[in-house]
Formats: sequence, structure tokens, C-alpha cells
Amino acid sequence: MAHRRKSTKRFTANYHFFPRLKTLEAEIFKEKGNACYVKKDYSEALSYYTKAIDACPSNSSYYGNRAATLMMLGRFREALEDSQQAVRLDTLFMKGHLREGKCHLSLGNAMAANRCFQKVLELEPTNAQALLERKNAAAVLEYEKMAEFGFEKRDFRKVVYCMDRALDFAVACHRFRILKAECLALLGRYPDAQSVVSDILRMDSTNADALYVRGLCLYYEDCIDKAVQFFIQALRMAPDHKKAHSACRNAKALKAKKEEGNSAFKARDYEAAYKIYTDALTIDPNNIKTNAKVYCNRATAGAKLSKLAQAIEDCCSAIKLDESYIKAYLRRAQCYMDMEQYEEAVRDYDKVYHTENTKEHKQLLKHAQLALKKSKRKDYYKVLGVSKDATEDEIKKAYRKRALMHHPDRHSGSSAEVRKEEEQKFKEVGEAFTVLSDPKKKSRYDCGHELDNSGTGMGDFDANNIFKTFFGGPGNFSFETTSGPGNYYFQFS
Repeated sequence: MAHRRKSTKRFTANYHFFPRLKTLEAEIFKEKGNACYVKKDYSEALSYYTKAIDACPSNSSYYGNRAATLMMLGRFREALEDSQQAVRLDTLFMKGHLREGKCHLSLGNAMAANRCFQKVLELEPTNAQALLERKNAAAVLEYEKMAEFGFEKRDFRKVVYCMDRALDFAVACHRFRILKAECLALLGRYPDAQSVVSDILRMDSTNADALYVRGLCLYYEDCIDKAVQFFIQALRMAPDHKKAHSACRNAKALKAKKEEGNSAFKARDYEAAYKIYTDALTIDPNNIKTNAKVYCNRATAGAKLSKLAQAIEDCCSAIKLDESYIKAYLRRAQCYMDMEQYEEAVRDYDKVYHTENTKEHKQLLKHAQLALKKSKRKDYYKVLGVSKDATEDEIKKAYRKRALMHHPDRHSGSSAEVRKEEEQKFKEVGEAFTVLSDPKKKSRYDCGHELDNSGTGMGDFDANNIFKTFFGGPGNFSFETTSGPGNYYFQFS
């Protein structure tokens, strides 16, 4: 019995000694953690503080120290849990309240942060850090309100500005970063937006908002199939995600309409294609790149329908949406050529050539420059009223008709102004016939070459001599009309 009592006494002594040993061990771990923290070896400090908590889980300061270390490592959610545990263990632990507030603020929950800082000020009304952090929390709340108002007004630049300012304090707030990324996407700054959400998805691959914005960037870059995949993934994570649902619906509808219009165009049903493209443009005005392509497609259909002015307008709309859209410049340039607006065509082809220096674009530019050069001299085909592929006989017939129509003797009874105008037209008809009836001159004229220094190729040209040569007869001649309008004969003298 004595032996047994002695054994029990020893066991009891060891039992009371054990907690003190664990406390001593925890303090040793804490001191080692503090040393590592001072050296900024936060990973090692975290390990020691964890060991201290394992040894003595009821000490609030250990949780507070580990919270501070986790904050330095950017692990604010874990730090928040430790801070909350610290103040649960000791409601008067001011550092614990401060750290909890700081974690809330870093995670973007400014109202919760404000409550924590207010608790500190109740304990110590003059606490400088609490006063400063409360002011920071108020600033974040104000930036949130401004951003919400800006988003409603579609002032996306203002939202980005507000979120940047808020993130100066809420450094770990995914919600603010995603809102910023969404607005960057809506501003067309897709690489910047993708960079933001990619960082978030690396940390949290199931974040539905980040998945939505990633899809939005792809959607606005006209990668619709890939965009739909991200929208669907976002909806798997959050089935009630309204923005992802709406964007997914728009993406599918826009793709379907665009393909329907393309099919109608390929079938040469240009009227149907034009209408379908028009419908497609109403689906989502925010999709800049896809809408630019749809405008250009409608311009192509419009050109086929001889709606050249509308086609040019559509190309302008496409270029306004996407200034780098080469196809729209080319389509507009061709429409300008068809409308004989050569200066505008040269401008567009020059833009294309300097953007994409290819032989094809160089040739198009040269062709437009030649057409512009031709347009600035007399159009002898128009003067005679014949096409550019007119035969020799057609040119002669046209000259006969126009020469008789504008001969000065026929207008001898008209006013001086009319006589002068008709005389000029008569000379131009002679010039035109002289050039177009001569194969060599005609060839040079068609190629855009100047025929002589004056650009007429006539030198000391005399329209009367051409007229005499063409109609025959000696000396000069004059018109005398017979009864009836339009009847006349020649009287030579």
C-alpha cells in the first residue's frame, strides 16, 4: 500500500508540472518566432508561432503574433481568423482588435473594419493607429459609393480610378480587383483586365466573378467560343450569376446572327444578309470588335446592293470601333473608288499600305493615285459621252453628234455668255476626238501619262480644222437652220 501511495503522489506531481512545462515550451517557441519576425523571416516565424499555439492554445498573444506574421505574408483571411480568436480569448486585447480591423480593411470589408477600430477607441480614445485606420476605412467606403455611382452611369474610367484608390488600403480585396478588371474590359483594355483576373484565378480557380470577367475579355476580343466556355464555368460555380448568364446568352446570339448573315451573303442573298447584320448590331453594343466586323460585313453587302454611301458609313462605324481594322479601310477605299472619290480612296489605301507594307496594298495605292491623277484632268470619255471601251466607230459617231451640238455657228444667235460656253465645249470635243481617235495618244491617256506640258496633247490645237477634216469641205463654214427644231445644214464659203 505504501508503494502505491508513493506512486500516486509522484504521478500527481508530474500532472501539475506538465502544464507549466508546456507553457514554458510555448514561450520558447514564441521568443524564437519573435526573433525570426524581427529578421523578416516570416515563414519561419509562422512555424514557431504555430508551435506555440499548439503547446498553449489559450494564449491570445500567440494568435495575435501569428496573425501579424500572416498579414506580412499577405494571407489576410487566415490572419483574420487568428485575430478574431485572439480577441475572443481576450476582449481587451487592443492589438488583436487592430489586427482584425486591418484584416477586414485589407479584404475590402470597410464597415467591419470600422467596428473593430471603434472598439479600440472605446478602450483607448486617443489611439493614433485606430484613428488613422478608421479614417482609411471611411475613405474606402466613400470610394465604393463613388464607384457604384460611376458604374451605373457607365463612367468606367471613374470606377477604375476609385478602385485603384480603394486598393491602396484594401490590398487583398478580390471584389475591388474584379470590378476594376470588368471596367477595364468595358474600356477595351483587355490585356490589363486579363492580367488582373489571371492573378486572382491563380489563387482561386473557382472564383465565378473572375471567370466571368475572363470570359468577357475573350468575348470582347471576338473569341466567342472560348468566352462561352468561361461563362459556362462561371455559371457552374455560381448558377445565379446574372452577368455571366446574360453575357453567355449574348455571345451565343451574336455568333449565331453573324454566321447566319455570312451564310446569306455566300448564297448571294444580299438583301437578307444586310438585314441579318443589322439585327446582329442590336444584340450587344458593348462588343466593339465583333460589331466592327459586323459593320464591315454589312458594308460589303451594301456595296453589292449599290448602297455605296451607306457602305462607306458602315465602314466609318467599323473604324470608329476598331481603328486597327484593316479590312474596313480596304472596303471603304473600294467604295470611294466606285464613287470616284479618289482623294479619300488614296488616303485609306495609304493608311493600309503604311500599316501593312505588302505588294498587294502597294498596287492598290498606285491604282488609286493614278485614278486621282486622271480625275484632275479632262475626262475625254465624258466629253464625248462614250465608255472607256468604246470602239473607233463609236468614238467617231460621238464626235459627230457633239461637234454639231456645240459648234459656235449653231449658237450665233445666243447671248455672248452662251456663245463663249459653247465655243469652249466645241474645243473640248475636238480635243477629246483628237486623243481618243489616235491609238498611241489614247493609250498614253489611259495610262495616265501627260500628253504634253499643257496636259491636252493638242499644242496649237484648232477645233475648226478638226471639224473641217472630219466633215470635209473647203474653207470656212457656218450653220443655217431649216424649219423645225434641231434641223440644220452646212453652208461652206
